[in-house]
Amino acid sequence: MNVPANLKYTKEHEWVRVEGEFAFVGITDFAQSELGEIIFVEVETVGETIDQGEVFGSVEAVKTVSDLFLPISGEILEFNANLEDAPELVNNDPYGEGWIVKISCSNVAELDGLLSADEYNALIG
Repeated sequence: MNVPANLKYTKEHEWVRVEGEFAFVGITDFAQSELGEIIFVEVETVGETIDQGEVFGSVEAVKTVSDLFLPISGEILEFNANLEDAPELVNNDPYGEGWIVKISCSNVAELDGLLSADEYNALIG
């Protein structure tokens, strides 16, 4: 499993990458492999401020739908429009082109409570 060291992770299998005052959020390589072929990503919360741990969207795979939980509080600024026509980017490149939302961070101190790559690796075994 690919678990980049420069990201923070949640127990619900989301990742977050902070770049200045913004952060990018997606699902982990482990999550996409467990879900299987992703056929639709839905985010209807653009423009909303969401608290840490709240649902901001969902991912639909062939056999299931999973909620997406925000790793840190913030305003949803942008949905990755490329996922509208190519949701498989989440399968093919979960940490790159398959990012799901860009947010403005409300409380970067919340990052301290997230999992490091080593801790996430221990979680998924």
